[in-house]
Amino acid sequence: MKPLGLKDREILRGAESIIGVDEVGRGALAGPVVVCAASFAAIPDDPGVRDSKQLTGNRRDEAASRLRASGARWVVCEVWVELIDKLNILEATRLAMRAAAGALVTPEAVVVTDYVDPGDLGCRVLSPKKADREYFSVAAASILAKVHRDRIMVDLGAEQPHWGWEWNKGYGTVAHRLALENCGPGALHRRSFRWSPVLP
Repeated sequence: MKPLGLKDREILRGAESIIGVDEVGRGALAGPVVVCAASFAAIPDDPGVRDSKQLTGNRRDEAASRLRASGARWVVCEVWVELIDKLNILEATRLAMRAAAGALVTPEAVVVTDYVDPGDLGCRVLSPKKADREYFSVAAASILAKVHRDRIMVDLGAEQPHWGWEWNKGYGTVAHRLALENCGPGALHRRSFRWSPVLP
């Protein structure tokens, strides 16, 4: 699989920095949505950085460690259940994207997001489909966001063991939905989301 970075480097020919933005947790039934913005003035040569969904947990952790040591700047923003239910998941995600990217942006930067348009950030913004598979900066943000959120859900699973969050990370697996049928939802379940029952 060809390493990422070509499209990022093309942008950097005319920009001070490229800021990749991605989210994790939009489709989960429980827990926060987490957005990371990762800013690069130059793109490292790291073929192990790609869309977090294409990596195993160990490979993600290793890639996250390399990214933290790479000289990149990054910001992680969490939006929790109360605000998700108040705004809806799309607007909560866009709010987190603006907060994370806004902490790093300059007028000379270019922000690249994975399809979701965050709104005005005071600089050029690109939101192509599947950006996490085409841009190193967005793939890096996806890895850092995924590792951050997974750790949150593992910790929450230890505190609230009924729903198996350390395994399902809040997503609607069969086991999670069975636990919801047996135990009901908790305070960290999204009331604005619906889930299909496992049993008829």
